[in-house]
Amino acid sequence: MASHIIHFTGPINASTCGNLITTCSKALHQGAERIQLNIATMGGECSYGFSLYNFLRSLPVPVQTHNLGTVESMGNILFLAGERRTACALSKFLFHPFHWTLHGSVDHARMAEYAMSLDYDLQLYAQIVAERTEGAQERLDVPRYLMAHPRIVTP
Repeated sequence: MASHIIHFTGPINASTCGNLITTCSKALHQGAERIQLNIATMGGECSYGFSLYNFLRSLPVPVQTHNLGTVESMGNILFLAGERRTACALSKFLFHPFHWTLHGSVDHARMAEYAMSLDYDLQLYAQIVAERTEGAQERLDVPRYLMAHPRIVTP
């Protein structure tokens, strides 16, 4: 079975999202029958994290994800896209509240939109974690971790 190993080390943003999609697409074009995605990330933007999750889940080949040491925030969603998931013994997964950086003034309508988007992203994040960790020994209280009580999980 032709296996391609891809390393994702950095933030989740527009640039890295596009690069990972391109790299995976090239691997498929080169005949990959399996993709191993090694991850080390402190997370990043929700929209790109969810997009990468959906992209990886839609690939026509099995995807294995592996935590190289630190997978944080939206990186957890990227990690959970793997059909098979592994982690280095001395690695961690960090769940913490979402935050946005606002530049300049924001009117009431825009602030309400941001709040609505944050709430939706929290629900979607929690749903993905619940679905992809079903049957685990410990059930994670993701909404709690994302709203006020960060949590580190180890392998």
